[in-house]
Amino acid sequence: MRTRTLLTLVGTVAALSIPAAMPASAADTPVLTTGSTGGTAVAVGDVLSAPLASGTAATLYSSATGTSGVSCTSSTFTATVTDNPSAPGTATESVGAQTFDSSSCTSNVLGVTGVTSITVDNLPYTTTVASDGTLTVTPASGSTIQTTVKLKTLLGSISCVYQAPSLSGTTSNTDASINFTNQQFTKVSGSSLCFSSGYFTAKYAPVTDNGATVYVN
Repeated sequence: MRTRTLLTLVGTVAALSIPAAMPASAADTPVLTTGSTGGTAVAVGDVLSAPLASGTAATLYSSATGTSGVSCTSSTFTATVTDNPSAPGTATESVGAQTFDSSSCTSNVLGVTGVTSITVDNLPYTTTVASDGTLTVTPASGSTIQTTVKLKTLLGSISCVYQAPSLSGTTSNTDASINFTNQQFTKVSGSSLCFSSGYFTAKYAPVTDNGATVYVN
């Protein structure tokens, strides 16, 4: 009897230990992984990058429903991972660069003959990426998200400066993408040829970490 009781006790402890270990293992999966969902953890300090998704353009239009403004087919960003906690949770990145190739940019604004440059100012920005796919970009305390668009016109070069308090986007594991849709900027300086509001839309994909595709868990 004593032997059977001891064996029963051992068996019960072992059975209880198995399910207890499973949630701990699942909890070890970080928000950002490479290779697949639940794959290799993205390390703090790793630099993530992404170009515009193939066949798409980054646009800054004068209205949310219009097509008048600036369009670029080449743009990239890089961001350093500063925190990658267990999922579900929110990872944090520092965006150190976002560039637009002016040779890929065009404008159909009346009186504008070309695009000299598009510069993202006031970097770095902080980006948070949540397990539910929501993404938020915010500037440093006391600063603002700012973009300077330099345009060629019939009367010479002009600069249009646009600002936004923050940007909201989404991520997708289907194509490892980051999507921004009609994020509103307000003109803070520039000539009358600069539209008063700019609506930014872009899809960056794939997001990679040293060549490995990044997934959100």
